[in-house]
Amino acid sequence: MRERQFANLSGASVLVAGAGLAGLTAARDLAAMGAAVTIIDARERVGGRVHTVRDGFEDGQHAESGGDMIDESHEALRTLAAELGLKLTRVLKSGFAYVRVNGAGKPRILHQAPWRGWAHIEKALEPLLKRYRLAEKRWDSPITADIARRSVATWLDEIGADDDLRATAMGLRGFFLADPEELSLLALVDQFASTDQPAPGAMYRIVGGNDRLAAALAAPLGDRLRLKTELMAVSHRGGGVRATVRVGKQNAQIRADYLVMAMPASLVRRVPISPALPGPQHDAIANLKYGRATKTLIQFSDRFWRTVGRPRAFGSPLPFGAMWEGNEEQRGAPGILAMLAGGGASDATRDIISREDIAGLVRSLDWLGSADATLVAWQQTAWETEPWSRGGYAFFDPSFNPELREWLARPCDPIFFAGEHTSQQWQGYMNGAVESGRRAAEEIAAARRIVATPRSLTT
Repeated sequence: MRERQFANLSGASVLVAGAGLAGLTAARDLAAMGAAVTIIDARERVGGRVHTVRDGFEDGQHAESGGDMIDESHEALRTLAAELGLKLTRVLKSGFAYVRVNGAGKPRILHQAPWRGWAHIEKALEPLLKRYRLAEKRWDSPITADIARRSVATWLDEIGADDDLRATAMGLRGFFLADPEELSLLALVDQFASTDQPAPGAMYRIVGGNDRLAAALAAPLGDRLRLKTELMAVSHRGGGVRATVRVGKQNAQIRADYLVMAMPASLVRRVPISPALPGPQHDAIANLKYGRATKTLIQFSDRFWRTVGRPRAFGSPLPFGAMWEGNEEQRGAPGILAMLAGGGASDATRDIISREDIAGLVRSLDWLGSADATLVAWQQTAWETEPWSRGGYAFFDPSFNPELREWLARPCDPIFFAGEHTSQQWQGYMNGAVESGRRAAEEIAAARRIVATPRSLTT
């Protein structure tokens, strides 16, 4: 009973901008606390960068053009799915292999586990990892700032990295969505300092498509969810917020006590906010980079890549990027390969298709057996050109001041922030979006309690 009392937001109104997983999760929690919630999104659908593609594929199959795998450690997302009655199915049980060009210039599958390459990087990073841990992994430390201002490419040159280490680092653009020249060394150091082992645990997808999570979150909202509604401006003078939105060619006003900004920073920075956000917060949002990411889904008449002892997922430094079976859990003879090209590979993949059509990308998979395969259908999404994302997910480049990171999630009452880019541990993951939405909802509840509770009663 006491917890319910503390979570009571009855009488409060909240506008949530962005109907991706962060915004939908925030809206669900806020509504459960009694708030009157309105959620808007410029798209015609919910889910944001979680988008399951079904149209065009045979045998009723589908694949993910956005957020795909759910890791064993993604507790917030897994718990939310269970609460909504959604089932998860395990995928890619045989793990990842690694593809690299041999001396003859031909791609080949390496037999050793790809995590040996990660171990090679970790060993090379060890002096920096020790310094970073001495700073207690604080992003306001001079130690951290010194690491952050160098790129991964600069560091590779400094240590005289061999070809194997450079190829492994290039392959990581499928993870960070940034080339070694673009990526801050701090991002690499933080990744290795924050995990006990590079190899992931079990991986899952939601049965029926990951977009079922967004649909389940949206269903109870009814007419409180307004799609094709673009946030144009925000004013927060005199208490509460007044949002200007565009529906079609008409502008309208929405008033609320609180606003949750659950859009990518790439969109937040395009929205005029008056009075302006604090300088450090403005700079953090304005300077955060988003990775180039092209996801190509190719359906073949059969799953020719399945052979005994061979994994169904591959990392590589090649133009097609990382690749895995995108519908392993689904019935039917056809199979879908999902290819995620990050950073420069995103440009390279689209360049291949512009010059040679999809046949060129299929030919680049000859090493896997594509020459004997029949192409059925394909779909491609370039997230950096998608107007309501303008990138795959956030990454830090050498120009980003690490002291600003905490400002990405800091409330500017009555404005609160959510989204994968605001997550400290799960930036870039669906799990980070879910956790950030729950955090924003709890922050609003806490802020309201602080105002409602006289100081004398708290001492």
